[in-house]
Amino acid sequence: MPSGRVHNLINTATYGVIAAAAVWATRQHLIVITPAQELAFSAAYAAGTFLLSPDLDLAEGRVDSKRRWGWLGFMWVPYGRMFSHRGLSHTWLLGPLTRLVYLGLLLLMVWALLSAVWPAVRWPPLSPSALHLTWLLPLALGYYVSQWLHLIADGVRPDHGMRRSQQKFRHLRGKARRLAPRKPGRWR
Repeated sequence: MPSGRVHNLINTATYGVIAAAAVWATRQHLIVITPAQELAFSAAYAAGTFLLSPDLDLAEGRVDSKRRWGWLGFMWVPYGRMFSHRGLSHTWLLGPLTRLVYLGLLLLMVWALLSAVWPAVRWPPLSPSALHLTWLLPLALGYYVSQWLHLIADGVRPDHGMRRSQQKFRHLRGKARRLAPRKPGRWR
């Protein structure tokens, strides 16, 4: 399993390749990427690489991603206690989502506290144009690609969670056979 520094190098080098491929594809008129999409992808990719790493499940110790949060790094300790290392937090779809939901809940609690103390604080209005798919998709793609690169470097396959549950079912199936009543005259 690579160190945090190696993960960051892998993600940074891969970002260079992705950016070069995007520039080439744009110049060849194969795809059209707007500056807003570039910014959304890049920001989400950087956040996923440097701030929201799958290794935040180790946040009780010294983790690069936790350290980058500065004095706010303490807020990831409960996340580290909720998830075992290389467990659900290291799955391909739910793992990255757990960090986003956790961060969203923290932001919601901060907003609720601020609005209780200062009633003038209001949630910013979200218009339909603010949730536009032309930048929401690059945002999600940038975040998930950065997470997946981390998992690939850790050797976690996309069926990580499914293999574990299949092993549990195999174990239960074998136990059920051992506990099943024997038919008379049959050897096991």
